[in-house]
Amino acid sequence: MRYVTATTEQEALTVLKGGDVRVVAGGTDLFPALNDQAVLPPALDISALAAFNGITRTASGWRIGAATPWRDIIRADLPAMFHGLQAAAREVGSVQIQARGTIGGNICNASPAADGVPPLLTLDAGVDLISENGCRQVPLSDFLLGVRQTDLRPGELLRSIVIPDLPDHCLSGFEKLGARHYLVISIAMVSALVVSDGSGGFSDARIAVGACSAVARRLTRLEELVVSAQRAEFLEEIYSGHFTALSPIGDVRASGAYRMRVSETLVRRMLTGFLKEGACG
Repeated sequence: MRYVTATTEQEALTVLKGGDVRVVAGGTDLFPALNDQAVLPPALDISALAAFNGITRTASGWRIGAATPWRDIIRADLPAMFHGLQAAAREVGSVQIQARGTIGGNICNASPAADGVPPLLTLDAGVDLISENGCRQVPLSDFLLGVRQTDLRPGELLRSIVIPDLPDHCLSGFEKLGARHYLVISIAMVSALVVSDGSGGFSDARIAVGACSAVARRLTRLEELVVSAQRAEFLEEIYSGHFTALSPIGDVRASGAYRMRVSETLVRRMLTGFLKEGACG
């Protein structure tokens, strides 16, 4: 197996141009994805590239390097808008996986049950992609196309995740249901973010559900209800029609109908928790 650790972005792009290359940073998904392959493809390690690492404040928001491990996100001193993402990071695999697995790998793996995706959707995150032709930014919601499918083009690397800033008076959270606490693939997961309008309501609400469709989905109809309703009234008005963006399947972990019910329960629980924390004054 040929293994190249890139020391510059140009070196990484040159190696990537050479053909069938697996890009790795933490590498936690590399060997499981190979199944019974006898010969391993060449691997390009981008974990040493400075621009692919770390969490930084920018003029318009935040930037998280694609090779940043979940452990660093958990330990970072971040504002309330990131609490949902940090809660999701604590649910990724085990503490060993959190030390090696990266946020960029979680995205590019494009699993319907990727823990990091729902909170990133509530943050209106985008991805910063580079190639020898330049760079482009794509909303995360457009980058994820389906199960194990992304908009990553030949010769491109995901360099960072970009997140616009939000007011300090917001709350965010993440919950998932699985058969056990660690090393579990979710039955369903929910992330939500709300911004208080200062007068007893929400000026913004974002709700995303994962593991209940080919890619995680924002529930835009429900978000509109939460913003337009007064105080806790929206809890009584939530019904199944607000979840039609989801298309959960049945498998060995749960039926599609159960996933749908669980999603509604998790959403209600999270929004109720926000109300108790005083976001609606």
